[in-house]
Amino acid sequence: MWNEFKDFIAKGNVMELAVAVIIGGAFATVVGSLTDDVIMPIIGAVFGGADFSSMFILLGDPGEIDPNNYAALKEAGVATLGYGAFITAIINFLILAFVIFMLVKWVNKIMAKKEEDAGPSEVDLLTEIRDALKKD
Repeated sequence: MWNEFKDFIAKGNVMELAVAVIIGGAFATVVGSLTDDVIMPIIGAVFGGADFSSMFILLGDPGEIDPNNYAALKEAGVATLGYGAFITAIINFLILAFVIFMLVKWVNKIMAKKEEDAGPSEVDLLTEIRDALKKD
């Protein structure tokens, strides 16, 4: 069983997946910063200075907690509907999906160029050999 496990882990796909997960985690941090620190302030300015991260609907009794402080309400467990955080998460997802789409498109383009540069395929070569033998 140990040898099977080592063989499984040593396969290229598993190692590539591990690297992809680590890079994906680091990339998510970059996308989060891009969204929170660059895009959302611009969107907020366009919509009259709105801060999406603090947009919410209060559903429960805040007690003595400031009813306008979303972070404090959330930390205290007061029922709130944080639609601003949801909007930010959707924008994060769309940015990440677009970047991944562009990356896949770029890789596919590179792979297509490699196939073109590779020369004739085995089938083409065998067809040429067959045709040459038929002539003789």
